[in-house]
Amino acid sequence: MGRETVIVLDFGGQYNQLVARRVRECNVYCEIYSYRTDIGKIREMKPKGIILTGGPNSCYEEGAPSCTRELFELGIPVLGLCYGAQLMQHVLGGKVERAAVKEYGKTEVYVEPSSPLFQGIESPTVCWMSHNDYISGAAPGFSICAHTDNCPVAAAENREKQLYAIQFHPEVLHTVKGKEILSNFVYGVCRCSGDWRMDSFVEDSIREIREKVGDGRVLCALSGGVDSSVAAVLLSKAVGKQLTCVFVDHGLLRKNEGDEVEAVFGPSGAYDLNFIRVNARQRYYKKLAGVEEPEAKRKIIGEEFIRVFEEEAKKIGAVDFLVQGTIYPDVVESGLGGESAVIKSHHNVGGLPDYVDFKEIIEPLRDLFKDEVRKVGLELGIPEYLVFRQPFPGPGLGVRIVGEVTEDKVRIVQDADAIYREEIAKAGLDQEIDQYFAALTNMRSVGVMGDERTYDYAVALRAVRTVDFMTAEAAEIPFAVLQRVMVRIINEVRGVNRVVYDLTSKPPGTIEFE
Repeated sequence: MGRETVIVLDFGGQYNQLVARRVRECNVYCEIYSYRTDIGKIREMKPKGIILTGGPNSCYEEGAPSCTRELFELGIPVLGLCYGAQLMQHVLGGKVERAAVKEYGKTEVYVEPSSPLFQGIESPTVCWMSHNDYISGAAPGFSICAHTDNCPVAAAENREKQLYAIQFHPEVLHTVKGKEILSNFVYGVCRCSGDWRMDSFVEDSIREIREKVGDGRVLCALSGGVDSSVAAVLLSKAVGKQLTCVFVDHGLLRKNEGDEVEAVFGPSGAYDLNFIRVNARQRYYKKLAGVEEPEAKRKIIGEEFIRVFEEEAKKIGAVDFLVQGTIYPDVVESGLGGESAVIKSHHNVGGLPDYVDFKEIIEPLRDLFKDEVRKVGLELGIPEYLVFRQPFPGPGLGVRIVGEVTEDKVRIVQDADAIYREEIAKAGLDQEIDQYFAALTNMRSVGVMGDERTYDYAVALRAVRTVDFMTAEAAEIPFAVLQRVMVRIINEVRGVNRVVYDLTSKPPGTIEFE
């Protein structure tokens, strides 16, 4: 690896992305790999440190995810979290067993301030516990450096071999000093310098893109969302007029969004881009007719994206490269990083067809989390109102319409969403809520409007607060605002007679509906 890197070995934990995200907050680059990664490959990567994630298994059971002693003998600092801590102790001769008293949630942890992990942290400190098993006996060579009332080994360390095991989750915000603990590990133990910064990322990316592209021609998939917009401007800075941006209006955008995208990036916009707008609405509606399964919809939308781009490339002549705004959570959630199950195939990752008629796909943001993409956007001089616009999924309203997608359903959700966003802005809540939108459920119910029976759809309103989009909580919108939205949607949107508010957090749900 060209930069100093900490790697995360994933044992199926729900917070794997969050661990990597927190390390990057320390300005240290971090990537996620499966625990099955060959030890030789790990040695070749020469990471500055290794972090073992949590997981749902018991490390002492047959068939549980595991690792060999060799991992701990590489001379590379290792930090085990929850399951990772238990596994470290189990492999190295400690004892792990079922806890008599399970610990979940915020817990007071008594830490040893002299430990390299807990430098500058007062004891006790509040941490997030989530475990059925516990370390009942530390492995030989380890000393206990933290405990709780019910957990005798909340943390253990072997300073000589730079091995650290902590039972709690420092990566979640509920662990009050979690960022400091991870910073102590990457700086105090791993001796990282912190060379992962967005200004240098922009400079390096522009140089690398120029070298890769040479005098070739580039086609960029521009949706108008944050990710593709940043990718387009980054490529424009690198190769100028060699870039053509194709905006596919697939009929699954928010209300009036196609015109808004063209106003920003088109001929009269602020950027000197070759811009093509393709009206593919009916083509998409025809392809999606009768399809209800979310993964099938995502893959159809993904394949049509590529086919449209291929067609446009032939019209403008030979095109060597396709640019996409893929970001790191897209990769991990599509099952291409770590050990976690496929959550959803993103149209630009797991949804791609097997054959793509381009020399190469360029994904300049593939290693970045969403907030890092925004920082890159600001570094590139993109206006804040574009950089901080509401996230929008690549498949668009195709995954905000539960079940089959039809032109009439698209109209319903576009109109309902526009009303919702307008009322949220009027109430001054648009800067307080990280993501909000209306979705169309597949449920129809009986209602009464104008003294007549109706049998129409239910619209679901979604609003969440989140720091990194890896976890999220439902936003507490004032009831009066929700009621205004409900009245307007039912009165103004034909085909809707019921409005509900989704309180589900992430996990167990996702932010989007499909």
